[in-house]
Amino acid sequence: MAKNTTPVLTSTSFKDFPYKKIAEGKVRDLYEVDNNTLLFVASDRISAYDVIMGNGVPHKGAILTLLSAHWFKVLPTLVPNLRTHFLTLDLPGTSIPSSAASILANRSMQVRRLKIFPVEAIVRGYITGSAWKEYKLTQTVHNIPQPAGLIEASPFPSGPIYTPSTKAEAGQNDQNIHPSEAVTLVGEKYAKRIEDLAIAIYTAARDYAYERGIVIADSKFEFGLDEETDEVVLVDEVMTPDSSRFWPKDRYEAGSEQESYDKQFLRDWLTSNGLKGKEGVNMPEDIVRGTEEKYQDAFRLLTGKTWESVLAENL
Repeated sequence: MAKNTTPVLTSTSFKDFPYKKIAEGKVRDLYEVDNNTLLFVASDRISAYDVIMGNGVPHKGAILTLLSAHWFKVLPTLVPNLRTHFLTLDLPGTSIPSSAASILANRSMQVRRLKIFPVEAIVRGYITGSAWKEYKLTQTVHNIPQPAGLIEASPFPSGPIYTPSTKAEAGQNDQNIHPSEAVTLVGEKYAKRIEDLAIAIYTAARDYAYERGIVIADSKFEFGLDEETDEVVLVDEVMTPDSSRFWPKDRYEAGSEQESYDKQFLRDWLTSNGLKGKEGVNMPEDIVRGTEEKYQDAFRLLTGKTWESVLAENL
């Protein structure tokens, strides 16, 4: 297989960049535009089992950014009163050096600066992954009792369930928690709002995606607080192959692990090679290319366009 020579962006440190980097995550770097605005930059880094791989995936940052922007436009039309942090895909001002601007275009978005709640708001529609492993041992998911007789990859019979986790820093592990523990982290005033919003967003996106050939098994969301209006706001990325499990609708069949359009492909390779959770792992070319193709397939099905065509529209 020929080596992929497409440039891969794993660092966003630029000479003479006018904005201060205030955070660096597993995938995204955050820059301060002003007191009210941040620049979210999606790199081509990829993480699995809370560990960043040594090499990245070509075009990944652009695919994630453009897909999130699609959802940020669609979801408020499907979920009543939903507010998001998204402002624009345009880069701020005119002071960014042209060399940096050409790299950052279409992998960056300006967003509102908000107080972020310290939980990952995970919603599961189907029992798979760590939820399935826990269920087989204890008949619970996040310590929430579940009916007997569920099979792998089947939908939860009573509908989607809210299974939050802690929000870990890069290199740390997220910890699954019971919804009651999320109340301790975010406060009783906001815990129910976050849970209700997360389930409503998941349900709307699940139905939207199903019509387009994708089963969304689960997804994780992040929320912030608009302290001026006391509103809970959807932030970060949303419904991407990094944050969700996407299964091909035409090949879905409960009872076993499913094919996917997400980074489960990478997780499976790590696990089968005894590399789960190990630092400094470099992906071989076939895993890099396979991951890129899966992300592109998800983008095309969900938006009805190739990511390259959307890229061209935004030039």
